[in-house]
Amino acid sequence: MRPFAFQKMNNAAEALKDKKAEAQFIAGGTNLVDLMKKHIAQPEALLDVSSALPKDIAVSGRGLLIGVMARNTDLTLNKDILARYPLVARAVLAGASPQIRNMASVGGNLLQRTRCPYFYDVSTPCNKRKPNSGCGALHGAERMSAIVGYNAQCVTVHPSDLCVALAALDAEVKIMTREKKEKSISFRDFHKLPEATPWKDNTLPENALITHVYIPENPFHQHFAYLKLRDRTSYAFALVSVAAALHLENGKITAARLASGGVAHKPWRWYEAEEFLKGKAPSAEVFAGAAERVVKGIKPLAGNAFKVPMLKGAVETALENCITQESYKQ
Repeated sequence: MRPFAFQKMNNAAEALKDKKAEAQFIAGGTNLVDLMKKHIAQPEALLDVSSALPKDIAVSGRGLLIGVMARNTDLTLNKDILARYPLVARAVLAGASPQIRNMASVGGNLLQRTRCPYFYDVSTPCNKRKPNSGCGALHGAERMSAIVGYNAQCVTVHPSDLCVALAALDAEVKIMTREKKEKSISFRDFHKLPEATPWKDNTLPENALITHVYIPENPFHQHFAYLKLRDRTSYAFALVSVAAALHLENGKITAARLASGGVAHKPWRWYEAEEFLKGKAPSAEVFAGAAERVVKGIKPLAGNAFKVPMLKGAVETALENCITQESYKQ
């Protein structure tokens, strides 16, 4: 690891004012420190924002406002989240280890880099690590790669579990710019597809900081599930994951949310399947129909075609869990 300067920030305005191009912000450090050890991130200075940004979690207006420095573990213990936004807690508990969840911040989770092995192997080409160098994973070891939303520039997937739940719940990302302007970015627009600039993971402007994540009030606190399929049951990234949530009235589905991880460069919403579910009584046949709409037209890579039937089964199972598993009810 190359030598670096370290400075603790007192507030967001100070952090943005002192940020130079060769410096990086650090919060929990659970991803950045790994990247520094691998010589992928080599900042000349680290600006510690762990005390400069909010960490409170509170009901605000018609939703929940989560301070960006809330630790991932906080999301699994907060009474408002457990009562009204439990899908968030379920997703967090599916990710990482307890030790990492105790350190990792909400903001860091949103901004974490890919875990693609070609990104971490500096001897191979990677457009995310070195722009315009090529994609080593394309026609390489594609097992963990994307099946939707990819192109020849990048086939990696977004690693977060929390972000899949936030995508499903139509969250918003609150930011502050260097000019002290506060803005909101819809979660569906926050993370990017590779397009022509795969090295850009998100739409956070230069010289800006995330301050909060906002989740609008929703009716999905009773029928929900988070299903994660992976190579081992602990501390592994998803081959495929599904966040599912249903709202029922008079035995019919009046609203549905479906999002997946492990399939794309960003958390992926299945809007057509959500619309298909509306107005129908929950049943195995209906859930199978929704899953068919999820996988319709997917064109996987040569090395990860197995993800398509895996995803179909995961969607069906997650939807069934919304209805049948008592462990998913509050």
